[in-house]
Amino acid sequence: MARSLTNRQYAASKYNEYRVTQPMQLMDFLRKQLCGISENRLKDILKGRGIAVDRKTVTQYNHELQPGNVVRVSKHRRKTELENKWIQIVYEDKDIIVVNKQAGILSMAATAKQFCVKNILDEYFEKRHFKCHAHVVHRLDRETSGLMVYAKSIEAAQILQSDWKGYCFDRRYVAVLHGRMEKEGGTVESWLKDNKAFITFSTSEDNGGKYAVTHYHTLQSTDRYSLVEMRLETGRKNQIRVHMADLGHPIVGDLKYGGSPSPAKRMCLHAYRLYLYHPVTHERMEFETPHPTPFVRLVEGKDSRHE
Repeated sequence: MARSLTNRQYAASKYNEYRVTQPMQLMDFLRKQLCGISENRLKDILKGRGIAVDRKTVTQYNHELQPGNVVRVSKHRRKTELENKWIQIVYEDKDIIVVNKQAGILSMAATAKQFCVKNILDEYFEKRHFKCHAHVVHRLDRETSGLMVYAKSIEAAQILQSDWKGYCFDRRYVAVLHGRMEKEGGTVESWLKDNKAFITFSTSEDNGGKYAVTHYHTLQSTDRYSLVEMRLETGRKNQIRVHMADLGHPIVGDLKYGGSPSPAKRMCLHAYRLYLYHPVTHERMEFETPHPTPFVRLVEGKDSRHE
């Protein structure tokens, strides 16, 4: 695809856009706007993540629309563009691509030929004959799932990297922690530094490492587990994992920092919100995913070992 396309032209080649003028459910709106398309086909598009409301992918047919919402309908089923168990594309234009990463895969290779999200995206671009590559802007740990943005040009990557905190104005995570939280919320501040075994340790005094701040809010709590939201003020290596361990409530499945094996068979940390300004257009962009179902089931006492 020619790199001279504007974002508006790029979007027009991939989506049809419709503006909502009165409150109604999404399926009713789609029936009205896409007359002649069967309900099964509309459900297929929803299931294939081909519908977005104000740039947020929506899969619920009963999603409530409000006047002023903009509904995008993909001209192609997204699952035919990229079928991969490790990532799902949430948003794409000529400058950036936002994906939902699964747990168990690296954001980028640490050594040559290592399997990672960047490799998947580069192969995806090549198959579509795009003359671009995925450029890493930020990272998630291998065992952490959630939203990530990759730049599709060096220029866009440099813009985001030069002022990541300025462009990315809200990043939030959700995690399942061991035990009942003593407080509804609070802030953890410390200095983080790796030891010779590459384990990050935390001290209240400057240890020569990097200052880190994590805000947390308890969403749901039982004697066994707590579902907790975290908002990062800084983005240090293993920050959330170490800070939750500092509180005495390590993340379920995080064996490196004091957690026990997870009934969900993964570390229970997910980056569910990513709000940023577009590096080229400076448009405000908001992306969210639901809290992972296994996390909710654990806190509700519905994990497979105790049903």
